[in-house]
Amino acid sequence: MNELHARGITLVPQCAAHADAMFTVLADPAIYEFENAPPTSLAALRARYTRLETRRSPDGTQRWLNWVIRLPDDVLAGYVQATVLASGDAYVAYELGSAHWRQGIASAAVEAVLAELAATYGVQRAHAVLKAANYRS
Repeated sequence: MNELHARGITLVPQCAAHADAMFTVLADPAIYEFENAPPTSLAALRARYTRLETRRSPDGTQRWLNWVIRLPDDVLAGYVQATVLASGDAYVAYELGSAHWRQGIASAAVEAVLAELAATYGVQRAHAVLKAANYRS
C-alpha cells in the first residue's frame, strides 16, 4: 500500500500503531449522529486495526485498504477506506472528527484514494453508501 499525498494532507497506510490517536478522533459523538457508534475500547480498536493490517478479507476475495488522514501539523483527522472486490469495483468510505469537517479534507482524501484505486488496483467503478439524512455526506 502506498502513502498518498493530496492538497496538504497525507494518507498513511493504517496500522495498529495508529489506534491510540484514532481512538480519540473516533470518540467524537458528533460523528455518530446518523449511524454507527464509537469504538467500545482502545483494545478493541487496536485489535480491529491489527486484523485490517492483513489488507485482505479472511477468504481472500477482497482487498481491504485503509489510510489514516494526517494533517500538516501531524494530527490525525480521520480515515478513508476502500474495499476492492474481485470484479474491479470498490466501496469507499471515510470518517473524520467533527473539528475537521467542511475544510475539504474528505474530498481531498477520497480523490487521492480514487486515483490510487484506478492506478494501482485497476478499479473501474467506485461506490459509496450514505444516509440521505446525513446532509454532510
